[in-house]
Amino acid sequence: MTAKSHAIRLAVQTVVLQIPKGKVCTYGAVARLAGFPRNARMVGRCMDDGIPWYRVVNSQGRISPRGLDGNDDLQRFLLEAEGVEFGSGGRIDLEQYGWFGEAGD
Repeated sequence: MTAKSHAIRLAVQTVVLQIPKGKVCTYGAVARLAGFPRNARMVGRCMDDGIPWYRVVNSQGRISPRGLDGNDDLQRFLLEAEGVEFGSGGRIDLEQYGWFGEAGD
């Protein structure tokens, strides 16, 4: 792992740990908050079991497939357990459930 990719990983994980229960954040917003706004795709690669990875969704408010069997269902289950509701087409209302680094949110 390069020094830059290690720095991105740490910054991304720090941001994801700040997302409150019952809220979600987009890959792009996580990248921006982590200080690497042009690295939204890298955010997905930084998700580990030790952080609430399931609180990160795509810019449409939907779960992005990760290629692991059942992971999409697990992500939805974990979000619903925190009170996040899914609308039609599996979309989360980002105005209601989105967290983008605001204080007190």
